[in-house]
Amino acid sequence: MGIIKQFFNNTRKPKGWMGKVMVRSMNQGHAAVSDWGLCHLSASTVSASMIADFGCGGGRNTEELLKRFSSATVTALDYSKVACDKTKQLNRHEVRTGRCKIVQGDVSCLPFEAETFDVITAFETVYFWPGPAKSFREVWRVLKPGGTFLIVNESDGTDPAGEKWTGIIGGMCIFTQVQLRQFLQETGFSRITAYINQNRHWLCILAEKEPSM
Repeated sequence: MGIIKQFFNNTRKPKGWMGKVMVRSMNQGHAAVSDWGLCHLSASTVSASMIADFGCGGGRNTEELLKRFSSATVTALDYSKVACDKTKQLNRHEVRTGRCKIVQGDVSCLPFEAETFDVITAFETVYFWPGPAKSFREVWRVLKPGGTFLIVNESDGTDPAGEKWTGIIGGMCIFTQVQLRQFLQETGFSRITAYINQNRHWLCILAEKEPSM
């Protein structure tokens, strides 16, 4: 494997010195699309007290969630130790106060009790989730009734440039909004809304778990 390909494969699971460089670049490179996606959260989520950021990468979006939801506890999860360490370092003050929790774990087998979170976010990460249908079922399980699942991708699956990245990064799969909507519907999510930035091919999907009767 060439050095360039080896470096970009750290987008999936950062490790070693290359992984440390990668998570720093993620924090910078994904900021614009992440903020665009966050703007689509409805006003009803403002009162959320328990938030999770799955596939937290370098922790920049966890930091942003802590700022935007100033009364909430934010749990950041990633299966990369390098990513978890960087997220902990970046949000060290909130970790010390207990507002931020860092968990190393797998989204296909989440270490949380059912109906734990009001809002769950996934920025630039579902490309790498093992068996997205299974992972989405886990998200649905730990989301509270009436809760919101936010997916933000830098590629909507129609951009030819995406094929370049799937050829470089092993295990990467770029889904279209139609495919993601189908996964979510089959899982049980309702009120699924997709937003696309046509110029940049960015994709944001909001899915709600039906409130309890």
